[in-house]
Amino acid sequence: MSTSAPLFSLAGKVAIITGSSRGIGRAIAERMAEHGAKVVISSRKPQPCDEVRDAINAAHGEGAAISIPANISSKEDLRHLVDETTRRLGRVDVVVCNAASNPYYGPLGGIEDDQFRKILENNVIANHWLINFAVPQMIERKDGAIIIVSSIGGLRGSPVIGAYNVSKAADFQLARNLAVEYGPHNVRVNCIAPGLIRTDFARALWDDPQTLQHRTSATPLRRIGEPDEIAGAAVFLASRAGAFMTGQSLVIDGGVTC
Repeated sequence: MSTSAPLFSLAGKVAIITGSSRGIGRAIAERMAEHGAKVVISSRKPQPCDEVRDAINAAHGEGAAISIPANISSKEDLRHLVDETTRRLGRVDVVVCNAASNPYYGPLGGIEDDQFRKILENNVIANHWLINFAVPQMIERKDGAIIIVSSIGGLRGSPVIGAYNVSKAADFQLARNLAVEYGPHNVRVNCIAPGLIRTDFARALWDDPQTLQHRTSATPLRRIGEPDEIAGAAVFLASRAGAFMTGQSLVIDGGVTC
């Protein structure tokens, strides 16, 4: 392994980040581009993807980012995401499975079957699809990094997001299992497990002042996180700095789980 490049450099790397038109995914894309990667912005709607692409290109030069919309619930969309990235940028070195859904807020006893299935399909099976499409070229090159954005919800129970937590616990095991399968090919698979982060996706958990106060009072750092505070972990896991780490989960939660 070359040691000439800076430890956190992503120069020459191509990274696909799902759910990267906003929130944690956008922060990861921005920081990876800052460290030299060419990033692929992807979410369901083309216009928000294009806006993030344009902002990153304005900051880091034309070609730092491209936009390829994809719906994670569509296997064909995810296949196209990988194929089109490879066609336009020549390769895929890093995959960040960040996009997720949570259509139900309440106790598990009240969830409809189609809601539970959607959570599991979008948060677990879709990750499996995307990784399967991208990993053959990583195996061929004997180099690759896969990052699944899970959640500390996968470590705890909840009276209101139980099904989501089940899916995030499954993501931990997906990473562990794929780390075992792909490790001999020098392809690393890890999770990031954020705590409560100020995103639109998690708005129901922080928008109400009383709920927010309750959450922050139980957090050693006495606040919730910001999307950019997750991005550094993704850069670490994708770069040479994280080259000997696989099958693990980095918890970034302000101390909640300690």
